Amino acid sequence: MFAGEKVVIFRKTIAGLSPSTLERFVLRARKMVRLAGTANILITNNSEMRSLNRRFRKVDKPTDVLSFPSPPDENRPTRRVAGEIAISVDIARENARRLRHPVAEEIKILTLHGVLHLAGFDHENDKGEMARKELHLRQALKLNTGLIERAQPLSRSRSARRMA
Repeated sequence: MFAGEKVVIFRKTIAGLSPSTLERFVLRARKMVRLAGTANILITNNSEMRSLNRRFRKVDKPTDVLSFPSPPDENRPTRRVAGEIAISVDIARENARRLRHPVAEEIKILTLHGVLHLAGFDHENDKGEMARKELHLRQALKLNTGLIERAQPLSRSRSARRMA
């Protein structure tokens, strides 16, 4: 989905958060969930998120975060790229304003949620396992309320599967 060698692509700037800072955060989150392979992150707007959501999930509206796990490769026991995460900075700004925390923190919360999906967690089908893991990791990373907690029972965040 993303072109180039960058791990983090910012299509919109975020006060207090640089690509290198988010790359370090992603590395910490990956280590904490034991996710092998890199996670590419796209920070974009609602228009592009709507397009991605429509293309991969057949839902014609923007969403906060989409995760695209890389398909397993039987020839490689470990994946070089674990997957890709797309985040709407527009929705992140709305959430941050409503929850009274910095947009940079909201981007990290959404990123962590996406990393958990890349690691195989699925809050729609796991009887709370992902919610518990996300709570533990957010506490360890000193982050505010996560998506699953604030969105119960209806979650706007979904994992999208890459279509072949």
